[in-house]
Amino acid sequence: MPIDLSLRPFGQTGLTVHPICVGCAALGDMPETFAYSVSNEDAYATVRAAFGSSINFIDTANIYGWGESERRIGVVIRERGGLPPGHILATKADRDKDTNRFDGDQARRSIEESLSRLGLDHLQIVYLHDPEYAPWDEIVGRGGALDVLRRYREQGVIGHLGLAGGPIDVMLRYLDLGGFECVISHNRYTLLNREAEPLIAACHARGIPMVNAAPYGSGMLSKGPSVYPRYMYRDAAPDLVRRAFAVEAVCQRRGVPLAAAALQFSLRDRRIASTIVGMTKPERLAQTLALAAQPLPGNIWAELDAAAE
Repeated sequence: MPIDLSLRPFGQTGLTVHPICVGCAALGDMPETFAYSVSNEDAYATVRAAFGSSINFIDTANIYGWGESERRIGVVIRERGGLPPGHILATKADRDKDTNRFDGDQARRSIEESLSRLGLDHLQIVYLHDPEYAPWDEIVGRGGALDVLRRYREQGVIGHLGLAGGPIDVMLRYLDLGGFECVISHNRYTLLNREAEPLIAACHARGIPMVNAAPYGSGMLSKGPSVYPRYMYRDAAPDLVRRAFAVEAVCQRRGVPLAAAALQFSLRDRRIASTIVGMTKPERLAQTLALAAQPLPGNIWAELDAAAE
């Protein structure tokens, strides 16, 4: 069955988003994380292409490239005289990059920096980002980061407040606090990793839109394990590489691109509102849409599941 790439409601936010979201982490030029660099020119061209495409959803964060991702997006927003109508830009409130402190004052700094870099007076979606790096009480205590972000939402500076992070147990603990309108998990729901299943199920049960980031596991499931044996921004464990080769072999035998299977694994799950795909060149938008539309044999999924074990 073809993947439905039409815009869809984003939970109860009133926003409508594309099932593919342009991920802008690497646009912050983070070679220590992604093992490659991204120039200003490529970053600007990618954002321009995104704003001119059918994909209306873009994701960044205060901490990506220590603000460089937001700065580069802001350059293009200013070029256009504002965020293009119909486009949804999400960013994230972050801890201090040097100390990991994430109290109320840090949340204020993060939001004010994002507004300045992006050239906006309103942020449509802001996620509480990577709470696993800071003490619980610092974030959720009275006057902490979460209180400040909720106040920004009450004031209309933030439209909608979400939660984005890594370890699933930490994410579920924060989700239980209530009040989050959307959730991002990264690298934990792919052809090789199903850790996020409890979080996806919890969000689905509560009617909270789930956004799945990094369906390629940071690159191994798009470039292939022989070319890029890295997963979740580090060298992959031998067993993970072995399973990646097994999955790749299924795709080769069935005559389909590994990247198409990896992307459609996420897109075909109707519990997932949108899938964040990192893009660093303008041509990646058309290539990603083509991968999403690539016909795949319906019975390939059972083979892929077995190969991934």
